Parts: sequence; C-alpha cells; structure tokens
Amino acid sequence: MTLAEISVGYRLSAAKISSRLSQLRKALKTAEDPEEIWHIRREIAELTPVLTQLNELAELTEHYYERGYYRNEKYCF
Repeated sequence: MTLAEISVGYRLSAAKISSRLSQLRKALKTAEDPEEIWHIRREIAELTPVLTQLNELAELTEHYYERGYYRNEKYCF
C-alpha cells in the first residue's frame, strides 16, 4: 500500500467524523437535558482533535514525496 492510498483512508475516516460532528451539533441545538448536553459536548470535544489529526495526516501522506512540500513539524522525526 502506498502513502497516497493511505491518504484516501484518512480522508474517508475524516468524512465520517465530520458527519458525526454535524449530527452532534444539530442534536446539541435541540437537547434540553443537562446530562445529554454534557455527553454531546464531551463527544464533540473528543472527536474534534481526531478530525484535525486525520486531516493533517491525509495531507501529509498525499504530498509526502513531493519535493518542496512543507511537512507539519508535528509529524517529523
């Protein structure tokens, strides 16, 4: 498997997480129970950094071998 192929998997996973976050934000607007609101906010807080990392890794694996591509320092060894 190539890095370009791996990036597709990251993009697909990011799309699923993004969709879930949209659902949660809609649910948050209509939620009235404080406990339910807390759980929704907690899930949003947990998924948001996951989405960020998936997008960053997709970008990195898409362009890893391109000359001159600036790599995010977070993922450099």
